[in-house]
Amino acid sequence: MSAPNTKLTAAHAEVKAEITRTDTKTGLLLAFVGAVLAGTWTVARDLPLNLPAYVAGGLGVALLVAAAGLLLRSTRPNLRGRHGFPLWATLTAEEIAAAVSSGDLAADVAGLSRLAVVKFTALRRAVDLTMTGGALLILAALLAAGGAL
Repeated sequence: MSAPNTKLTAAHAEVKAEITRTDTKTGLLLAFVGAVLAGTWTVARDLPLNLPAYVAGGLGVALLVAAAGLLLRSTRPNLRGRHGFPLWATLTAEEIAAAVSSGDLAADVAGLSRLAVVKFTALRRAVDLTMTGGALLILAALLAAGGAL
């Protein structure tokens, strides 16, 4: 294998690994957000809340739900994609052989890289929303306890 092909194969593997890492982080964050929402519901339904606590808590829950939506959207399969299983499922045996032998690995790396950036951006936004929502839930708990502001 020539040096450019080796580097291209390494880049392809690196991009695929980054997509896998991002999907793993997304799954973990989605589980965390679900647990926080369930815990919030369990605690909040038994507490006497004042109006400021309702407002802060409601905004916090809304941001966590928005974060969960971003995470779900990030992990949603793209069946119209040009890469991987969806592509192979639409081709005949001869077309698959031609696609594999064409060796257009650079285009695959570019396409997968764009997919990785989209997933990473959604994950980053979801982390920001989760942190802000969590801060608002803490504020709501403090307001409900009467110890803040």
